[in-house]
Amino acid sequence: MGNIMGTKSSLTWAVHISVVALVLLWLFPTVGLLVSSFRTSDQIATSGWWKAAFPSVQNLTLRTAAPDTQAQQDGVYVIEGNLFGVAGEAEISVFGVSSRDIDAFSAGDTADLRKGGTVTVQANGDYRMQNAEEFTGKRGQRVFVTAKAPPKFTLDNYRNVLLDPENSEGMAKAFFNTLTVTIPATIIPILVAAFAAYALAWMDFPGRALLIAAIVGLLVVPLQLALIPLLKVHNEIGIGKGYLGVWLAHTGFGLPLAIYLLRNYMVGLPRDIIENARVDGATEFQIFIKIILPLSFPALASFAIFQFLWTWNDLLVALVFLIDATGETTVMTKQIVELLGTRGGNWEILATSAFVSISVPLAVFFMMQKYLVRGLLAGSVK
Repeated sequence: MGNIMGTKSSLTWAVHISVVALVLLWLFPTVGLLVSSFRTSDQIATSGWWKAAFPSVQNLTLRTAAPDTQAQQDGVYVIEGNLFGVAGEAEISVFGVSSRDIDAFSAGDTADLRKGGTVTVQANGDYRMQNAEEFTGKRGQRVFVTAKAPPKFTLDNYRNVLLDPENSEGMAKAFFNTLTVTIPATIIPILVAAFAAYALAWMDFPGRALLIAAIVGLLVVPLQLALIPLLKVHNEIGIGKGYLGVWLAHTGFGLPLAIYLLRNYMVGLPRDIIENARVDGATEFQIFIKIILPLSFPALASFAIFQFLWTWNDLLVALVFLIDATGETTVMTKQIVELLGTRGGNWEILATSAFVSISVPLAVFFMMQKYLVRGLLAGSVK
């Protein structure tokens, strides 16, 4: 009886578990990246993102104020302040003045300094250094502390990446460069493919079947196979090192899928509507603009999602066709790869840059996802 139409399969639970597992596999890294982008480098180094909402124990290397801030009190030289800058940022349990013994003293104890004098560190980070002789040097005394810090989130990472020219490492410019590449590389193939798909779906001309077969064949041509020949052509005509070259490259690589997807959708549109429009005297162009395009919006939106995601996340085509030694046209994927080499230890900058990179595709996908399935199922049911 399990095969009777309309009865629920006994494996429904397996499908549900598989869907939940796939969603979690996609969701966990994204949430982790988002949470890490709001954390400091010390927090990322000491605890995982799943502990971001809880207090964390951190081993920190801090410095007192420089010797030029010392003052003389009751015949001794004194330097006072707070190791965290603001009292209450964390609670110190133990501290040390040597990297070999970072937990030699408890909060409130007084430690002897190697160059003379003493330092007393309180649990809230307040310290007092005093010495009978004047402190010397240009930098403050290093203090190694073990502190319990409350959960803290900051927007400084996003300010540094997007707004601060000195610390952004070019991410703000790379963001707009990526938009400059992605938007035309999405619009151009849609415009060309829409006209071609209408012709292949509703216009009779010799060789139409061969063109359709050729387009299907181009779907399986590896991208890497066409890179070098296409680059040679671009260099010969002078468009191999700019935005125009990368736009045309993305257009050429995206057209087979676009034409195939749109043609399948347009073939499934009611023939009576088109024939009635022709009887009423409408031209092919009027039919295409006023009837076909509005009815084909789900398929157009479906391909737009694919093309936008592909061009936004592309690195290979940008490296080949957007050659730039000055960094003026560097896209985000290339900039993030460079950050891995220059800022490999700054995980907060890398996490923020990566999330900025994926935020736009996520927004596009969620805004247009209702059209995705309708476009993909185009032509599957007659």
